Amino acid sequence: MASLVLIVSLLFATFSSPFVEAANSTGYTLRAGSLNLIDSCWRRNPNWATNRHALANCAIGFGKPTLGGKQGPIYVVTSPLDDPKAPKPGTLRYGASQPKPLWITFARDMVIVLKTQLHVMSHQTIDGRGARVEIANGACLSVYHASHVIIHGIIFHDCKPGSLGPKRWEGDAIRVFHSTHVWIDHCSFSRCQDGLIDVLHASTAVTISNNSLTQHVKAMLLGHDDNFVDDKKMRVTVLFNTFGPGLSARMPRVSRGYAHVANNRYEKWLTYAIGGSADPIIFCEGNYFVAPNDPSKKQVTKRMGGKLGTAKWKWSTSKDVFMNGAYFTPSGGPAVAPLYGTGESFQVSPGSLVPSLTSSAGAPRCTIGRVC
Repeated sequence: MASLVLIVSLLFATFSSPFVEAANSTGYTLRAGSLNLIDSCWRRNPNWATNRHALANCAIGFGKPTLGGKQGPIYVVTSPLDDPKAPKPGTLRYGASQPKPLWITFARDMVIVLKTQLHVMSHQTIDGRGARVEIANGACLSVYHASHVIIHGIIFHDCKPGSLGPKRWEGDAIRVFHSTHVWIDHCSFSRCQDGLIDVLHASTAVTISNNSLTQHVKAMLLGHDDNFVDDKKMRVTVLFNTFGPGLSARMPRVSRGYAHVANNRYEKWLTYAIGGSADPIIFCEGNYFVAPNDPSKKQVTKRMGGKLGTAKWKWSTSKDVFMNGAYFTPSGGPAVAPLYGTGESFQVSPGSLVPSLTSSAGAPRCTIGRVC
């Protein structure tokens, strides 16, 4: 009898505890086994909104040390309006332009149409959890000569190019330019004029994770220009993202630097999945590649340029899963493992687990007081 009581008690604890299984605001159930290493750091806690700064402890990979606005107060965006010449308190531009650490949140759902590209200052977090926040139909964001920036839970779409006097922007959703320690997590990207995410001009210590990228031509560019030698210092972790449907290429395209591309899901690219030029190092580990039906597009990789001799470029695959005839062409000998610093390294899962690990990629719909 005592044994029966113990078994019943254990079963009740298993199915009633929010830290084992709980429904989020979109109605799907988060199970312990379905959360990846980043999400398991915060998503099981229904009180995430009472300690938003704790998110800054959850990054892994090269962007792990990123602080964002962890050392600053909460700033609440109450208005979607934008005035580039005289930003008003309560707007996103006013908060993101402050030269001090801030953790930026949003009072309600809103669509923000930026009139000019918004440069996010150092030590800022833009945290969309608890609201549906779209930055769309105008200029979008840049991280320009900055450090320690976190962008989380925002929907980017239809970003447009433009100019104001000598200032020009090309229509990227997020452009990281000559910056360090940047973490872009759980955002949704689609249909922008230029790139969805660009990491350029000797930027490094970047993690791009848990994002959904769809319906676009040039998804992700890592590296400024083939002739820009300083991009050799670039170190980027691309992790737990979903690429597609409707993407053409650059998932990512890498120039000169190092990219650890791990546990991402690829859905039927239109041209190629992962490309590079100017001697990059690309380590693909534990990804899930589903090739398009076109027999001429089955190859995951595409090498461009060739001035340095593409046979010596170090491109390698490990634990990847290849579906529908997909195949990866390695080069340069054995894999070059990422030289992660203290606390940055993580265990990469087999590619077969990627559909589960990426099942909630993109901007989550979080409700305060409930698991997200």
